[in-house]
Amino acid sequence: MDALFSDSFLGRPRRELAPGAHWVPDWLDLEEQRWIVARFHEWGRGPVPPRAARIGAHEMSVQTVCLGWHWRPYAYSREAVDVNGNRVLEFPDWMVRLGRKALLAATGDQSAAKAYTPDTALVNYYGADSKMGMHQDRDERSVAPVVSISIGDTCTFRFGNTLNRSKPYQDIALASGDLFVFGGPVRLAYHGVTKVLPGTAPAGCGLETGRINITMRVTGLEG
Repeated sequence: MDALFSDSFLGRPRRELAPGAHWVPDWLDLEEQRWIVARFHEWGRGPVPPRAARIGAHEMSVQTVCLGWHWRPYAYSREAVDVNGNRVLEFPDWMVRLGRKALLAATGDQSAAKAYTPDTALVNYYGADSKMGMHQDRDERSVAPVVSISIGDTCTFRFGNTLNRSKPYQDIALASGDLFVFGGPVRLAYHGVTKVLPGTAPAGCGLETGRINITMRVTGLEG
């Protein structure tokens, strides 16, 4: 009887890790994932190529391409001043709609979803050895929720507290198609990726190796 009701039988139920932090497994189906991966390849051929941002003397292990606004550590600009000076691609209308749909799916709050208008996305590609240290998403003037979508290999995602990089935190396995939204009291929670699990991407997701993570934000900036 215990085996009948194992985790594999019950699937991966959605969870609220903390008030404002919502995990919705398997939110995107394979066709939707493939379509987004195709867009990712198009963005990489755009005016600003993917690059590893530098924080001081440290080069990040992920490759990032930005939409709407270009992010570099601690600042946003329309032009990729730390890459080639070109203006980044516009934030697509379909992604605004996707962000609203995601917020509604995660929170059930129709008014908040309708009002949600993300204007930038950081699209990170993680290789087999990529990691992301514990950090806060605090370069935005707006405190609107962050909407995160994962495609490709599963990663171990660490979601912490708002005070420091130490415990308490929770580790979860974000898999291809998963949605994660955090806002409200945990909008400035520290979070990161401790490891990627190579070879775990589902067949048909459009990505043979590595992991794509799209985080949509509202910058609160004008211009």
